[in-house]
Amino acid sequence: MARLILFNKPYGVICQFTPQIGYQSLKDFVPIPNFYPAGRLDIDSEGLVLLTDDGKLQHKISNPRFKQPKVYWAQVEGTPNQSDLQQLCEGIILKDYKTQPAKVRLMGEPTHLWSRTPPIRFRKNIPTSWIELTLTEGKNRQVRHMTAAIGLPTLRLIRIAIGKYTLTDLDPGKWRILE
Repeated sequence: MARLILFNKPYGVICQFTPQIGYQSLKDFVPIPNFYPAGRLDIDSEGLVLLTDDGKLQHKISNPRFKQPKVYWAQVEGTPNQSDLQQLCEGIILKDYKTQPAKVRLMGEPTHLWSRTPPIRFRKNIPTSWIELTLTEGKNRQVRHMTAAIGLPTLRLIRIAIGKYTLTDLDPGKWRILE
C-alpha cells in the first residue's frame, strides 16, 4: 500500500535526500528510508512537498499530464493591476514556452504565516503584494518567471496545496505520514 508524507519545506532546504555541502536536505527532516519527492520546490521556495514510497503515485502527482492543481502564494515586489493579473490568467510567454492559463487572485497578506529566515528584502519605497496562483504544470521556477515577466519580481514563494493535500497544521520542517 502506497504511503504519502506531507512535508512543509523550509526556505533554504534542497528538495532531495542526497546531502549537498552547505545545505540542509530532506534527509535532515524526514528520517524514513525509501521515500522520494513527487515534484520539487527550488531552494528559495517554501511549502508543501509530497514524498511517497510508490513510483506510480509519484508519477501521478508530478507528471503535468495528470494536471494536479498546485496552489502557490507569491509575495511580489509592487502592486499588480487588473491587466497584470489577466496576463497571468491567460498564460505568459517566457523564453522557450507559453505557460498554461493559471487561476489567479490578489490576496491580503496571510495572517497565520510563519516568519522566514532570512527575511525577504524590504524596500521602504516599494510596496509588496500577495498573489495566489493555481497552476496545473510545474516548470522550473515557473511562478518566479511568470511574475518577473509582468514586472513584479517574487520575493517569497510558498506552495500551500497540491491537489487535495494542503499545508494545514504543518509548521516549517514538520511532516506527517498518510497511509
